[in-house]
Formats: sequence, structure tokens, C-alpha cells
Amino acid sequence: MKYALIILGVTLVGKPAIAADGAALYGAHCAMCHQTEAQGVPEQFPPLKQRIGQIALMPNGKTYLEHVLLNGLHGPIIAAEHPYSGVMPPMNSLPDDEIAAVLTYVTSLGTTLPATTFTANDIATARAAPVKVKEILAERRKLNAERSLP
Repeated sequence: MKYALIILGVTLVGKPAIAADGAALYGAHCAMCHQTEAQGVPEQFPPLKQRIGQIALMPNGKTYLEHVLLNGLHGPIIAAEHPYSGVMPPMNSLPDDEIAAVLTYVTSLGTTLPATTFTANDIATARAAPVKVKEILAERRKLNAERSLP
């Protein structure tokens, strides 16, 4: 089955569009809390810039980030040396390719080069084994014990 996509009067025919624009997806789904430049809001929403790329490079860091986006997170955490106790809703209603694009974009917002790339297959694998928030917090504690999370 072929699909047609019309963008600014240009018709593209082929497979369904893949979410390639992580910045636009971030703006639509994440910026309202984490802000346009991913700087967060002190004591409300943690900053993502300069942090998520570092976490993604840690052993099991990528999996932790996938779990957070798919399953959400709530409860007290320390991020960028500041306490936060809020709720991040699960983003599991988004398709795998869009979650991958958002995570790839956010990992690029720092000095960690090259940025970690997430794929739709990575997200599909994580989605196939949902975890509870307390398990995600345990993953976070383990990562923090291995190397202090930024």
C-alpha cells in the first residue's frame, strides 16, 4: 500500500512518513514543561540540555531514558544537583519513530558528541517489556551509584 504525503504543495509517494524532526516533536510534546531550550524550570521540571546525552552514554542509560519516555516518571529525583518531585506523563501514545526522534534530538543538546541515536527498533524493544515507575526509579538509583547522574 502506498501513501501520499503533501507538504507545501509537494506530493511525496511511498512509505508512511518517518518522524525525522525531533526538534519539532520536542516542541510539540516536551517544551511546555522542559522549555524551548530544554533548560527546564527550577524546582518544577528538570533541565534536559547537557544531561540527557551524558546519561545515554552510560551503561543502561539508553534503556533508562526509553523507559522514562514510554512509562513516565514521578516521585523525588535529583537532577543537575537540584531536587524535583513532579510527574512526567508517559509518552507511550506516540509512535516508536517519534519517541526515537525526540530522544535523539534531546541527546544532541549538549557537548556529548556524537549524540546518541535512538531507533524505532530500540523503542519497540523497550515498549515490549513495560516497567513500573518504581522499577524506573531503581534503574535511576543504579545509574547514579555507578556514576553520579548529571
